[in-house]
Amino acid sequence: MDRGRKREAGDEPPADKRACSSSEYRPCSSATSSSPPPPSQQQHPPADSEMESSSSGRSDRGGDSGYGSCDSDDFAGGYDSRCLVGKGRLQKVLGGLVDDGSGGSAQLAALTELCEVLSFCMEDAIGYLPVETVVPPLVKLAADESNPDVMLLAIRALTYLCDAMPRSAETIARHGALPVLCGRLLAIEYLDVAEQCHQALEKISRKQPVACLQAGTINAVLTYIDFFSNSIQRVAVSTVANVCKKLPPDCSSIIMESLPTLCALLQNDDWKLVETAATCLIRVADCFSHSSKLLDELCKHEIIQKSLQLIANDGHRSLSQATYSGLISLLTKLATNSLVAVQTLFELNISRVLRRILVGSDMSHDSAYVSVEDVVQTNQICEVFKLVNQLIPADARNVQDNQIMQAKKKILVDHPNFLHQFSMDILPASVQVVNSGANTYVCYVCVSIINRIAYFSTPDMLLESVKSTNISSFLAGLLSRKDLHVLISTLETIEILMQKLPGVFLISFIKEGVVYAIDALLMQDKCSESASEHSDDQMVVREISRCLCYAFSSSKIPSSEARTCKLGKDIIHNLGKHIRNTYFDHGAENSEMGVTETLQNLKNLCRVLNDSVEGCLNNVDDLQNEENLTQILEQVMRELSLGESMSTFEFVESGIVRSLAHYLSNGKYHMGIPHDVDLPSHILAILKRFQIFSSICLSNPGQSWESMLLAVLLKKLQNALSSLDYFPVILSHGFKLRSTYTDIPARGCTMNPCLKVRFVREKEESDLSDYNNVVNVDISSSFDAVERYLWPKVSENKNRHLKEPADNHIIKLQDTTSGLSHSLEKYHIEAHTKIIDESHIPNSSEVNRSPEEFITAVSSTKQTMSGKEVVEGRTITSSPSTGSVKPKLTFSLRGKQLDWSRTLYQAVLEDQISSEFDMVVGSKFWSEVYKLTYRRVVEEKANNSQIFDCVSQSNVFLNKLGFSWQKLPFFPSLLQAELPCKIDKLIPSYDILFMLKILEGLNRFSLELLTDERVKAFADGRIDNFDDLKVVICSVPQVEFMSSKLTDKLEQQMRDPLVLSTGGFPPWFSQLVTACPFLFSFEARWKYFYLTTFGSLRNHHNSRQHTNSSSTNSINERHLYASSSRKKFKVDRNNILECAVKMMESHAQNKGPLEVEYTEEVGTGLGPTMEFYTLVSHEFQRVGFGMWREDLYNEERHSTIGDSGFVLAPFGLFPRPWSTTTGASGGVEFSEVIKKFLLLGKLVAKAIKDGRILDIPFSRAFYKIMLEQELSICDIQSFDPELGRTLLEFQALVSRKQFLESASEESNEVPSKLHYRNISVNDLCLDFTLPGYSDYVLVSESTKMVSIVNLEEYVSLVVDATIGSGIFRQIDAFKSGFNEVFPLNALQFFTEDELERLLCGEQDTLNFTELMDHIKFDHGYTARSPIAISLLETIEEFECDQRRAFLQFVTGAPRLPPGGLAALDPKLTVVRKHCSCDADMDLPSVMTCANYLKLPPYSSKEIMRQKLLYAITEGQGSFHLS
Repeated sequence: MDRGRKREAGDEPPADKRACSSSEYRPCSSATSSSPPPPSQQQHPPADSEMESSSSGRSDRGGDSGYGSCDSDDFAGGYDSRCLVGKGRLQKVLGGLVDDGSGGSAQLAALTELCEVLSFCMEDAIGYLPVETVVPPLVKLAADESNPDVMLLAIRALTYLCDAMPRSAETIARHGALPVLCGRLLAIEYLDVAEQCHQALEKISRKQPVACLQAGTINAVLTYIDFFSNSIQRVAVSTVANVCKKLPPDCSSIIMESLPTLCALLQNDDWKLVETAATCLIRVADCFSHSSKLLDELCKHEIIQKSLQLIANDGHRSLSQATYSGLISLLTKLATNSLVAVQTLFELNISRVLRRILVGSDMSHDSAYVSVEDVVQTNQICEVFKLVNQLIPADARNVQDNQIMQAKKKILVDHPNFLHQFSMDILPASVQVVNSGANTYVCYVCVSIINRIAYFSTPDMLLESVKSTNISSFLAGLLSRKDLHVLISTLETIEILMQKLPGVFLISFIKEGVVYAIDALLMQDKCSESASEHSDDQMVVREISRCLCYAFSSSKIPSSEARTCKLGKDIIHNLGKHIRNTYFDHGAENSEMGVTETLQNLKNLCRVLNDSVEGCLNNVDDLQNEENLTQILEQVMRELSLGESMSTFEFVESGIVRSLAHYLSNGKYHMGIPHDVDLPSHILAILKRFQIFSSICLSNPGQSWESMLLAVLLKKLQNALSSLDYFPVILSHGFKLRSTYTDIPARGCTMNPCLKVRFVREKEESDLSDYNNVVNVDISSSFDAVERYLWPKVSENKNRHLKEPADNHIIKLQDTTSGLSHSLEKYHIEAHTKIIDESHIPNSSEVNRSPEEFITAVSSTKQTMSGKEVVEGRTITSSPSTGSVKPKLTFSLRGKQLDWSRTLYQAVLEDQISSEFDMVVGSKFWSEVYKLTYRRVVEEKANNSQIFDCVSQSNVFLNKLGFSWQKLPFFPSLLQAELPCKIDKLIPSYDILFMLKILEGLNRFSLELLTDERVKAFADGRIDNFDDLKVVICSVPQVEFMSSKLTDKLEQQMRDPLVLSTGGFPPWFSQLVTACPFLFSFEARWKYFYLTTFGSLRNHHNSRQHTNSSSTNSINERHLYASSSRKKFKVDRNNILECAVKMMESHAQNKGPLEVEYTEEVGTGLGPTMEFYTLVSHEFQRVGFGMWREDLYNEERHSTIGDSGFVLAPFGLFPRPWSTTTGASGGVEFSEVIKKFLLLGKLVAKAIKDGRILDIPFSRAFYKIMLEQELSICDIQSFDPELGRTLLEFQALVSRKQFLESASEESNEVPSKLHYRNISVNDLCLDFTLPGYSDYVLVSESTKMVSIVNLEEYVSLVVDATIGSGIFRQIDAFKSGFNEVFPLNALQFFTEDELERLLCGEQDTLNFTELMDHIKFDHGYTARSPIAISLLETIEEFECDQRRAFLQFVTGAPRLPPGGLAALDPKLTVVRKHCSCDADMDLPSVMTCANYLKLPPYSSKEIMRQKLLYAITEGQGSFHLS
């Protein structure tokens, strides 16, 4: 909304500060007023005022905008067009068009009335208008130069007629209007007439492009284009773009005349004009693409130079993706048949530009995973490789040369520097694209390009090209692909490299596993046949559309030809055998080919390590074995630290990862905790080994984290994970939302797709009956829902005595709650049918029922892990009697028993998934009938409760050790020797994932681990100074644990329309994101969080990045949010907190976002709403609420509050401890504190859900509480360093006392020897009250003093009061309020820092480059305008408080959303403000609903800074008309 100056009481808002109002939206389709003033009064508005009129015109308000509507009232007024088009009135108007000798006054009146009628009518209202009668007189009047007013209105009437009746364009062209209009543009007498001619020609050209071309429209609109304003220039170029849609083959002479002007427009400051001009040139090049002569002629007009300049200068930030990719496509068309273009591109160093595109492109945002038939023409990656394909022709081995290809090869031969520079840029970039997780199509294209570069390059050139990349490891990874075309191209590349550089690549190919991979291929009997069979098996999932033999084909291929592959039957086997025998057969008699000395040494070390672990299991008390084991571990870690000498292949193949996991888990890796294990000894062994391992990993011989062994091991694990691709992306093809009948989970209609399933009784099953009907199963259905449907139909009367009594009760309960189950399924559809995994608890607040009823209804959909659920360190156990009902049936598909924790859809996908990299769910997948075999459940002999008892006993034992190991989120995984998920343990990636989780936990909690080690060192006397307890950590940045490849895959999967609609993720996504969230970027997890928790990316700030699939998203959101409209709430600025209470009570559980409107103010929409969340954030920080530690301090510390009235928390806000015996303190009732924490929880959750930003500085420890992590003394240091440090030193003193007592027989003398910093503890005069809170008594004895004897008790009580019992009621209230909106445990994808970004946004400084990149200048300003440069410099120079004020003035919030300025949506736009008086006297104004700053053209930077600071400081606090 518009915010101007601060209004004083009784003042009327200035007229120049208008609100964004619906009254400005006129219902006419033309940008011109429907009721034009008389011509004598009509003036053309200056260009300066364009931004003032930009909001007028027809409003597209069919759906909700991304940032909220500016006004709630829709247009309800206007004319009734049908009443205005009576035949009598039309006859009168038509009669008035005839010259009656009145000097034109009658004609003027008739034209005015006709324009008024046409401006409010659409084709359905005036379908009976006699166009053939109306057009001729209008054309005649438009050609009459005697009366310019009549001429103007006649042309305007033609414009309105075209707008109202698009089909009338043919009649207008046929009656000779085009020569008239073009003539007015070629001989301009009246500027307003010429502008109206542009408008008319643009309307006509939409339907009559050929007629316009033949009439010379292109030349007419472009001849004097520089004389017009930007808006008219846009219209003119749009006309040319319309004409260029259908260019006849004989129009070259006409087009060539206009090329200089179109090319010049590519350098215009108006980006919209540039885009349209680029569109014209793209269409022209497409028309001329088959003529080398015409393409050469295009190149002479510097079209390549100017297009390349646009592409190179980060044009994708201003141009749309379609235009940006279209310009690359333009260069491709030129290079296809024009040798001039090829030569020019090489001379302009095209490869450097293409490399920047390939390296800078986010594969996940460029649809790199789409199947071949779905490759969109706007895909940048694909367009780049199409251009590369034209520049580097295919070699003579595979393609028959034509004249053009021979000429291109000659260019490469004659100019070796072209190829050298090209290979230096493109070859490494192609490797990087594939390594980022590209699909088979892009992978094949990349390796084909590399193949061509290698073929044409000389040995020296080739050696220099590959020195910056590990080409051997890259090729070894490609050999694990299953596509025949990729394999063939890879083998051909290997052969070329061995032919040209055998001495270089022989050792490298062995070391990196290329030879090993070729041997693996040859071990298959018939590679081509097995691959063919594999494809047949997958035909249900993947519908093959085009063979990759045609990947570079630019033309459409008939479906019959598309399925014909050119590859021979045994080509892979023959070529692989030839390469193996020719190049890698030397010395094979003496040693195993493919095994290097490094690999052999690693295998030997791993064997020794494994044997030593087993030896320690047999000799538990043998200290010598443990010492030997430590030495072996150090030797293994030293071997890893050798650096680059160890290849990824050697690292993976050696088994070192599994050996480390085996060592850390005390030999129980993959085995869990056996029920007969000596639990204390087992835990002590794990702890000791983990401490040894962590001390080795965290040792830092250098000065930076890169030199840590942890970082070295992490890098090798990440490289290994990228080389092992076992997590496929599964895309849907042709998916559309449609109503489908479903039998399961409830009979009725659903918008989700359904699987066709036939249930078949197992042959050996005699207790159940047959059920052979084919049923439709909603893809969100769990196996529990399938069982509820099937069990009554297959259980026979004679077998009822076999059922357990509990089952009968449950069946009755299910019968009585069938309606509830149906409501639950309806709830799941409304909530976007999330696939609930074991870490996701449904939102009980979304359904109007009691918690008990809801738990009963969803108990079947909540998945368990055999009664156990591990969520980031919390082990939840449930006994069979109280947990979910035991299954009665088991299901299998193709002989494999299915996992009940999956949905049926996920289980079918798992059955279909193989090592194929690109799976597409198409029509055959949905039409296939899947046969599910069922049988009764066989009781398991193993008693899982024994394992749970072990877990409980381990927690008790760990508590006795002094350090809260069980609180570390990763420690349960280490203790149980497995990941907290059901990923297949047999895949090689599992071991890597396990070690990554351990390393990530070790790194994230290194402060706690090292602090514990220092305390132990102080206890046993290794250190004596309390200052040495301070730990300075050098941890690895969290981003280093992210896998770019997995992140790209998750991004792509989340853009699939089926996933967006139903939440139907492949099973590995939910499992891996829950178990190892650190592998994915914050942005990807952010989107995944919104998608799985709320069912949509609607509230995600960066949803603008999903414009590629905007049509699909809009369809989904119309379905998913049909009933989730915005709720508006009026707020009184003087009672923000009270209004927040009422708002949350009424709308906290509302699915739609909330919008705020302030009383007695005009503003509503995004800006006022963002400001509301900022204001209420500040209210919670007021002094006197008793919520935070810095509030209500004693007199000595009261000065920390300051004079602002707000709590000052330099280390972040943390709850103030309240004693359970205290009901009030300092005039504050504890019950009011609880209410405020309850409100705060609701507000925080609603802000996250709606995508709003809070300005509240929570401490890091408070975020850990939100993530449901337990706190320790180290966390106290984060919000109260002085108290935390003192408690830690006291704890170290207690540990020294315990150590001395255990070592000394005279324990009574120990306390007298211990002092705290040379002072006796008694002399500290500490009583048992909480430091800083004299009314918080820790023990009942008020006179009890602290001594060395009871120091341990004192420390324990203070810690408990600070982070335990003293705050647990406040925390419970906060969590209770939060859970009313959505489950708090849904946030566990994030770390503390990421949660702060999610809730409070970014607070980074803004540099000039970032401002230039992400601020848009429009309507009178460009990025090169002096005022624009001054504005950017001024913002960069702002101090922190000024920058916050500026952001709140423009956006409504003092902080930017996660992602910074680039993530601001809508984009921050600066336009020129038209001032009626001196611009230096005016103030800037804003429209916060659109992040729209209207800036007057100030005469100097100093004046602009002064006015801007005045506006952002005095303009806060209200929204006015602007």
